[in-house]
Amino acid sequence: MSAPVQPPEARVASEHPEAAGYRAGQTLPLRVEAMRQLRRRRTLLMGGVLTALPFILIIAFAIGGTPDGEDGGGGRGGGSRINLMDVATESAANFAATSLFVSAGFLLVIPVALFCGDTVASEASWSSLRYLLAAPVPRVRLLWSKLVVALGFSLAAMVLLPVVALAAGTAAYGWGPLKLPTGGALSAGDTVPRLALVVAFIFVSQLVTAGLAFWLSTKTDAPLGAVGGAVFLTIVGNVLDAVTALGSWRDFLPAHWQFAWADALQPQLEWGGMIKGAAVSVTYALILFALAFRGFSRKDIVS
Repeated sequence: MSAPVQPPEARVASEHPEAAGYRAGQTLPLRVEAMRQLRRRRTLLMGGVLTALPFILIIAFAIGGTPDGEDGGGGRGGGSRINLMDVATESAANFAATSLFVSAGFLLVIPVALFCGDTVASEASWSSLRYLLAAPVPRVRLLWSKLVVALGFSLAAMVLLPVVALAAGTAAYGWGPLKLPTGGALSAGDTVPRLALVVAFIFVSQLVTAGLAFWLSTKTDAPLGAVGGAVFLTIVGNVLDAVTALGSWRDFLPAHWQFAWADALQPQLEWGGMIKGAAVSVTYALILFALAFRGFSRKDIVS
């Protein structure tokens, strides 16, 4: 009976255990992977889109006048609805919150799906994945490095948008307290911490999309398939959440809690909805990341 075939990285390590200076944990450093991803055209393009969005909104408000809020605003899972568009031009803080509101449902899904879905599949499409593994880079180390960098870029994209919106909003509307559509206002000192909490929750809620994209990226050699599949499944989740006939079953959908961050923009901070939403998102994400690592460790790499 023939001996089982070992992965290239395991075979090299076993054949050359005395290789001077080789440390599995030091292969494919995070800074190297981060620089590789930073130089990619899609990273620069996504950064340009997110930077341009606040200025596009300022132009739209300048052309259309003061928002009147006829169409309703965002909601949180099973809760009340707020309308940030009513107060979008009141201050830089209001403008930043509105920018997050209009982009959280879909636009911010794109960079997460792109960074996490393109990371492994692109290597396979370039036929460079097997050479990385033959370096030898252990498979777990390869996935870990790519996942950490992908999540880091996803978080950076979510931070970039409100930072640019705050700067542009300060120039256009001035700095001031965050006026709430439900009445009252948050002081200028509380504004930045509350917006940071909003960004943190949006990032956690998007971990499901990240998990879907990353898992699909380990299953296909087509980056667009992984990215598009993650976006499609995220949209399906949003559609299912709109089916009120599902009743309490919607509580198990990550999309049901995607606007729970509205609780952070209340005079009295409420944690209930955000904690439930974060728990659902993290649970799904951990399962999907585990599936990605398990499947990739057994996959026959031919590209």
